[in-house]
Amino acid sequence: MGNAWGPAAPRAPRRGENLGNPGSFDELHRQCKEVFPQQMEGVKLIVNKALSSHFQVTHTVHMSTLGPSNYHFNATFVGDRQLGPTEAFPTLVGDMDNSGSLNAQILHLLAERIRTKAVFQTHQAKFVTWQFDGEYRGDDCTATLTLGNPDLLGGDPGGTFPSERHPPPGVGWGDGLPPAAGGGRSHPDTGRQIHGFQLGGDAQCRLWWCPCELLPQSQRAGLLDSNWSVGAVLEKKLPPLPVTLALGAFLNHWKNRFHCGFSVIVG
Repeated sequence: MGNAWGPAAPRAPRRGENLGNPGSFDELHRQCKEVFPQQMEGVKLIVNKALSSHFQVTHTVHMSTLGPSNYHFNATFVGDRQLGPTEAFPTLVGDMDNSGSLNAQILHLLAERIRTKAVFQTHQAKFVTWQFDGEYRGDDCTATLTLGNPDLLGGDPGGTFPSERHPPPGVGWGDGLPPAAGGGRSHPDTGRQIHGFQLGGDAQCRLWWCPCELLPQSQRAGLLDSNWSVGAVLEKKLPPLPVTLALGAFLNHWKNRFHCGFSVIVG
């Protein structure tokens, strides 16, 4: 009796086109994280001022009922070398509050494929955290070396070496792939937009929705998670003024805790 199935079909050749670089680890889940509504409490005033095409400052005043009120001053410098809509080198970012604590970040392009970043954090006059990142971008992969609070004299570099590359066709990020060391979440954060809605979920059974097209020049977002927390945020632009008004309210049924707030963003 012959083979009823016939000869096996030849395997299709593997795709030869280049998928391109997957980008940095910071940008991997940024678009999904931005869907989450930001929790608000108290009153916040944010004033943005662009002093030039390279320099921008931000003043933030937050008056809270749960914690101490504070003031933050943020300054950002962006260099001339523009590699993409969100990438410009060198970039210097500094944020200081009214107690003198500083958060600073420096990004620099050493070569066409090598990017470096340094992050410093102080509490008043004492250094708390310092971190150095070196990133190499290949044709279809990205490798990053991170040194967190390195103690070179004590022999503790405190480094991690995560890497990422494009998955094969038909496999999404995090589908059956082991988590990268120091790479944070590896589950497939996906946001699907249907008729002005963005719906997604994560490993904590959290759902959010964002009907961004129901009201002109406004955004509404809601949050429901497995901790019995419910929240909603409404952002509305007030033309012709360069002002955005944001209202937010959040309720935790399990802890019987409720807080709300609003913010005014100028610029």
